Amino acid sequence: MKPRVLVVDDDQGIRYTLREILESSGLLVDEAADGEAALACFAAAPADLVITDLRMPKLDGMGLLARLRAGSPAPRVVVITAHGSERQAVAAMKAGAFDYFRKPFEMEELLASVRRAVESTRLFLENERLRCELSLSRSMVFASEAMRRLALLAGRAAARDVTVLISGESGTGKERLAEAIVGGSRRADKPFVRFNCAALVQELAEAELFGHSRGAFTGAVRSRVGLFGEADGGTILLDEIGELAQPLQPKLLRALQSGEIRAVGEERERKVDVRVLAATNADLQAEVRRGAFREDLFYRLNVVALHVPPLRERPEDVPLLVRHFLDRFAERFGTAPVANPEPLLARLFGRPWPGNVRELENAIERLVALSPDGALDLSLLDQDAKSDEAPAVFGLRERVEAYERGLVLEALRTCRGNRSEAARRLGLSRATLHDKLKKHGIASGGGGEE
Repeated sequence: MKPRVLVVDDDQGIRYTLREILESSGLLVDEAADGEAALACFAAAPADLVITDLRMPKLDGMGLLARLRAGSPAPRVVVITAHGSERQAVAAMKAGAFDYFRKPFEMEELLASVRRAVESTRLFLENERLRCELSLSRSMVFASEAMRRLALLAGRAAARDVTVLISGESGTGKERLAEAIVGGSRRADKPFVRFNCAALVQELAEAELFGHSRGAFTGAVRSRVGLFGEADGGTILLDEIGELAQPLQPKLLRALQSGEIRAVGEERERKVDVRVLAATNADLQAEVRRGAFREDLFYRLNVVALHVPPLRERPEDVPLLVRHFLDRFAERFGTAPVANPEPLLARLFGRPWPGNVRELENAIERLVALSPDGALDLSLLDQDAKSDEAPAVFGLRERVEAYERGLVLEALRTCRGNRSEAARRLGLSRATLHDKLKKHGIASGGGGEE
């Protein structure tokens, strides 16, 4: 995608000249005649770079620079100075400008400054993307292509200050995904607070979210800023958002639209800077259709929609998760590591896992806690199976094929996509492995799972 540049100058001739030069260099260009118009233009179409004159009506270049620097994300700003205005240029650089050039400007000088600014932005975004991916890899354990795609989208969402709606069945890891998004965002070192929308009745939920003044209701012996106040500058996770009481929904909508909240018992609203993540295991669109959830609030929350697939739809994640949980609980309980988990994997593959990753985690925790040191008493799994309310949805053939697919993926990943080495490890010929890759719909090299 081409970089976007916003040119701000009250001289139409200057704007025209800059547009011609920049567009001929392959850049997208927007124009504004003063600082206030520039802010409106930037809000509608954020630019990677802003080139602004310093002397303009309404809002001058220094004022525009300050306003842009206060936002998130802040673009690179290059200022235009008149001949002999070096002091203004120095002041702008101290205030956060990336660079400056003088009027009348030389085309090569201008383009050199623009190239440096655009490259700086590119490197910044690339570093941010890598930081997001690192955060996600630390927070989530997966091997499936569906989860790889989810991690990619979550990494992109983390880098941008947008509202995210995370959906998925109970136990799939929605809260873990939210933590990863926060960890990969610009707000990673800022407050991160959580609120379960189903945990409190309406009156208490409002006070908990938006705060209250002293004496606002019985028991309010002191004022509180509320969770939105605590999260100011950071992030709030609204879990089970579909359970939010209807009278509170317009108040949340206002907070999302204007960044303003009003504490219970207060007459004035106040500004907060909070990024909102929401999670739900309900179908919010269905809730909208039956009138239980506001349509305008749904669209405000659903700026970026991320769906965490259930574990039964990604059985190739089971071996990696099992090994992860075995190591974690062996360390927690002080037992010896399990030397051979293969019999366990054979027993677990193909289970429907109605409780998803949380159910699998609990099963491994019980198994490690109740088994002899360094071994696994697989009869405990039979007790778990008898207590499962949901019937198995996979037959023997499906279970065997799912297990085989998982072993193939695991071998490819261990061998970094080297099919010859993976075939040797599995005790297969290279041709047989190729047939199994085709049978299970695994792309060459394990579908990128190296």
